[in-house]
Parts: sequence; C-alpha cells; structure tokens
Amino acid sequence: MKRVFLKLSGEALAGEKHTGFDEPTVTEVAKQVKQITDKGVQVGIVIGGGNFWRGRTSETIDRTKADQIGMLATIMNCIYVSEIFRSVGMKTQILTPFECGSMTKLFSKDRANKYFEKGMVVFFAGGTGHPYFSTDTGIVLRAIEMEAEGIYLAKAIDGVYDSDPKLNPAAVKYDEVSIQEVIDKKLAVVDLTASIMCMENKMPMYVFGLNEENSIVKAMTGEFNGTKVTV
Repeated sequence: MKRVFLKLSGEALAGEKHTGFDEPTVTEVAKQVKQITDKGVQVGIVIGGGNFWRGRTSETIDRTKADQIGMLATIMNCIYVSEIFRSVGMKTQILTPFECGSMTKLFSKDRANKYFEKGMVVFFAGGTGHPYFSTDTGIVLRAIEMEAEGIYLAKAIDGVYDSDPKLNPAAVKYDEVSIQEVIDKKLAVVDLTASIMCMENKMPMYVFGLNEENSIVKAMTGEFNGTKVTV
C-alpha cells in the first residue's frame, strides 16, 4: 500500500496508567511506524482522546461542549505523539479542522498531500471539528478524502469478535468479516456513522491488537492476524 491511515486509541497510549501518556508505549509505536515509513509508505494518524476525556460519560454539561473538550484532547495527544515520532527520526505535521494558533496547521487536502509527498507522517487532530462525530468518523472521513488504501485500527483487543470477549469467554474471533455484517450485527468495530461511510466508499479496515509485539509492523507487512473488515 502507498498510503494508509492508523487509528490509535488514547487509552492504549496511556498503558497501564489508563490516563495521560506512557512514554515507553508511545516510543514503541513510533519505532514501528518508522519501519513502515522507511519502506516508502505514507502514514496518516488519528488518535482518540479517551486517555483525557470521554464526553459521553458526563451528564451535567452540554454535549457540544463535551465534544469540544474531546477534540482538544485529541490535539494534545497528537502534539505529544508527534514529538515522540520526531525523537526517533521522523518528520511530522499536525493538521486540524480549525485554527489552533501556531500549534497546528489548518487542514486542507492539498496541504496534507504536500506533507505526504515530503515524507512526513501527518497527524489529523481535532476530529471533524464538529460535535456529535467521533474520531472513528474523523478517521474514515479523512482516509476517504485523502484516498488512503486502508484504515488500520490498533485496539486493546486483537480483532473483531461475535460478542464482547471480556464478558463472554466463548466469544469467536473473525479472521474476515464484511462491513455489511458489522452493521447488521452491531459488532462495534467503529461507530455506525463511520461504518456506513466505509461501506458507501469501499474503505477496508484492519483491526488488530496494539499490545502484541511488533503489531503495527506485522499488520502492515502481511503478517496480519487480526480481523479484516471487507467492503
């Protein structure tokens, strides 16, 4: 693949602490992504904000404001992870759908393509810039817009199961599942809005466990043992 998008969960980057950052974890991610970019693959990255904020758990503040806090959480994550990426030898740039002073650049497709052509890892922070849309929808939107060939979802579990493996020890993992089946069975790979966008725009997804050794490199170089979501 020439261009792929990688979704990292905020919680996964926090490691055992579950909040903030676990630097060894992020450094390991950075070293793996460098192996991919060294092969000439262009990588776009979206990071969730769950290590700082989960807006839907708050019932006392307005949903729009809660989602805006979540957008800022993803920007903090991208600034931090971008710097760790630079520390291992990559060039990076952060794009947001709204102005953040001099901390990020305003997103446009032309600008993102220019950065990709310069060999940079491009972080797409701030979600879609609108409330009621998750970072799942954000990554699918940007991947479609930027004509990526696939989305890699690095999660806490190692693929898509027919039920929650935390609650059901007999849950069965799919090696491959269609996006239609994901929607019909509510398998919660990504949220429904994102799933329908993937289906309509034929964007495949690859779901794998971040915590497995060298998982990102394996997922992107053919040793994939997660779940492929076909279109």
